[in-house]
Amino acid sequence: MLLETIERANDIKKIKREDLSALAQEIREFLIQKISVTGGHLGSNLGAVELTMALHLSLNLPEDKIVWDVGHQSYTHKILTGRKNGFESLRQFHGLSGFPKRKESECDVFDTGHSSTSISAGLGLVKARDITGRKNIVVSVIGDGSLTGGMAYEALNNASKLETNFIIILNDNNMSISENVGGVSKYLNNIRTAAGYLDFKKGIYNALQGTRRGDSMISRLRRAKSSFKQLVIPGMLFEDMGITYLGPVDGHDIGAMVSVIHDAKRVEGPVMIHVLTQKGKGYEPAERHPARFHGAEPFDIETGIPSHPRTEANYTDIFSTVMCKLGQRDEKIVAITAAMPDGTGLKRFRNMYPERFFDVGIAEEHAVTFAAGLAAGGMKPIVAVYSSFLQRAYDQILHDVCIQNLPVVFAIDRAGLVGSDGETHQGIFDFTYLSGIPNMHICAPKNKWELSDMLKYAVGLGCPIAVRYPRGTAYTGLSEYRAPVEFGRAEWIYEEEKIALFAVGSMVKTAEKVREVLKEKGHGVSLINARFVKPIDREAVKKACGNHGLIVTMEENVSCGGYGEKVLEYMNESGYKNGFLNISIPDAYVEHGNVELLKQEIGIDAESVVNRICEALKER
Repeated sequence: MLLETIERANDIKKIKREDLSALAQEIREFLIQKISVTGGHLGSNLGAVELTMALHLSLNLPEDKIVWDVGHQSYTHKILTGRKNGFESLRQFHGLSGFPKRKESECDVFDTGHSSTSISAGLGLVKARDITGRKNIVVSVIGDGSLTGGMAYEALNNASKLETNFIIILNDNNMSISENVGGVSKYLNNIRTAAGYLDFKKGIYNALQGTRRGDSMISRLRRAKSSFKQLVIPGMLFEDMGITYLGPVDGHDIGAMVSVIHDAKRVEGPVMIHVLTQKGKGYEPAERHPARFHGAEPFDIETGIPSHPRTEANYTDIFSTVMCKLGQRDEKIVAITAAMPDGTGLKRFRNMYPERFFDVGIAEEHAVTFAAGLAAGGMKPIVAVYSSFLQRAYDQILHDVCIQNLPVVFAIDRAGLVGSDGETHQGIFDFTYLSGIPNMHICAPKNKWELSDMLKYAVGLGCPIAVRYPRGTAYTGLSEYRAPVEFGRAEWIYEEEKIALFAVGSMVKTAEKVREVLKEKGHGVSLINARFVKPIDREAVKKACGNHGLIVTMEENVSCGGYGEKVLEYMNESGYKNGFLNISIPDAYVEHGNVELLKQEIGIDAESVVNRICEALKER
């Protein structure tokens, strides 16, 4: 096995050239085998095998630097830097991360997880290199999807001023930028990157600069060169920005990739290599269904079918159904997603109402302001987005939606702990970053029926509102409690004395378990479904403080700026002296792992909450 000889960075250079294709095949088989057990991002990694191998053959790690945009496609990089044995614990608690992590390896130079960041980070590494006088190569790898994010173009604009080498690899697995125009493009790539040509061009410009008519002649030469390139080079968008464009090149041809990277290393300035790859390459189910194998659950290798298929509806399914019903009832309902029609559950809405569905690409900032424009035009926009990704549009929420008090509904999926994707994807900050914005309102449903009711309520509210719901199977308990949703009002589910549990959203299910255990211990326990995080139901808190010695708030959000802080602030303002316990996530980033295990680790599972309440009662 060739793969067994790869134990550390640069070992790939010991492999014979004629054996590289066999190594690529072994890597694919390894990835399919491991991810079928652990789950993970399969399609993107299968498509980037040869590209990654070519980079490792062309660079000297860790001196040279590779920044992987998003990081979904970094598995082969991890294998080639001596971490293949860690794939047994991929995305598991304390195991190998599914994304680049600096703490894992010195060959991971920048932690990533969100898109469109690699060029900015790479440019920073280039400037640090130049200031400190180092000579290492810096490469940023970005996908065509990530290139829809505005931040990527901000970075490209900045990078265009560089006069030192910076390589950007555009990994295009959809041919969404341009098509190969044939032999002329390949010929120009070779000519324009040849050492003789680069020296000749630099010599002419240096000789002409400072002469009486030199600057004018340089300008004419550049215009003439650009006019000719317009006819034959597909990457003129980048060339016009001052970035040398090479490609397209077959991203599955290791020899071609090594050659073009070698050429790119000679360019004294920013250079973009346009690479064409196939997502899911080498595994037929992933080639046929790239979306399904983007983030795959454990699956049967022979069929590609999930090993443990879902049998119950999740919250995304409920959202999908409600959206279709809302669209049918009201022609002003429009839906916006940032490149996630499947993940957010808007695929059915898109099929039913294509003229009212908008996928804006990986551009959350634009999505929010676009929604604000739709609202200003009389429509009723619903922005479906993961909690972690909505962070990217904070200014647009504040500045473009809430200052104008526009009726935009934010359907926030994957809120709370999401598990295997780790720190960059945990949705544990939304209560905090949204609740400080004037005119914003936030609610969270306790079960699948309440999600339906809250979405319908939110559409009719007429002002900014976020409906926040978790990943996973939709809770069906407490179905008999379905009081109408009222603005800023909590729902009393069980009303007793002594201990009052104020639970938000997903934590109502946990609170119900906590109450059962406390009742067995002889305690009186009230359970209040908070419903609204902003505004909180002050009357409900006031009522609870009247006959409960201990007030407990429960939320799947960091403690700083969360629901519990708001309740405690009100209690302090009002002079209530009741005992208070805030069950929330510590103000820290939560690593990857099984959600239930993470809840135990940070102390928000039912058993931990019961123990903390009992300790609080003893102290009182």
